[in-house]
Amino acid sequence: MNKYRGLVKQLVTRDIKLKYRRSVLGYVWSVMNPLMTMIVLTIVFSTFFKFEIQNFPVYLLCGSVIFGYYSTATTGACSSIIENGSLIRKTYVPKYIFVFSKVTSAFVDFLFSLAALVFVMIFTHAKFSPINIMFIIPSLEIYIFSIGMGLLLSQANVFFRDVQYIYSVIVTALNYLTPLFYPIEILPEQVKFFVTHFNPLYLYVQQFRDCVYNCQMLDWNLVLSGFLWGVGAVVIGAFFFRKNQDKFILYI
Repeated sequence: MNKYRGLVKQLVTRDIKLKYRRSVLGYVWSVMNPLMTMIVLTIVFSTFFKFEIQNFPVYLLCGSVIFGYYSTATTGACSSIIENGSLIRKTYVPKYIFVFSKVTSAFVDFLFSLAALVFVMIFTHAKFSPINIMFIIPSLEIYIFSIGMGLLLSQANVFFRDVQYIYSVIVTALNYLTPLFYPIEILPEQVKFFVTHFNPLYLYVQQFRDCVYNCQMLDWNLVLSGFLWGVGAVVIGAFFFRKNQDKFILYI
């Protein structure tokens, strides 16, 4: 990996620059996007839905920045091999690097978006605590999980281009099955059981909220589960990616 560190850096820089090419505000959009989404959803849900959530803007943004990162990272990784087909055909490059660079560039964008969260916390007089720094743990967990999912999705998408379209539907479903803008207590017991036990994004969102929104120590059972989901995704994704990567050249 050290041998290709320069290439990874170039790919990450390229992805970030391409995202904001021809944009007047440029990187500022990394902060503006979550802010504007938060404002719209806060108006909608505080007007039409009466959820008893203290400091709803911070609650909402804590969930949306985590989910937004996962969505951007895995959607980009899904098409990363196909998008770099011309480079793969011309020279030898470890193909996993393209997945890694997409997930990493999305993570850089995620770090920028945290500025929006800090701004909202200051504006709404949210409580700050040294415990907030523990946000690094769920951030690392979801980064690992996104790499695993990216490897799995990218190799499947090479052979079946429908994967990227099916996955966009799955992401939309996950958006509603993860308590981003509503309290999990409102879900029926059967749905709540499914979300808390079979939706890893719930684990990452809940941990992030625990240390940032609630200013409380992380539940180490959730931390362990989050890392297990991440490592499991990497193991499965890497297995199928390695098994099929030599066939990529025939389909891209």
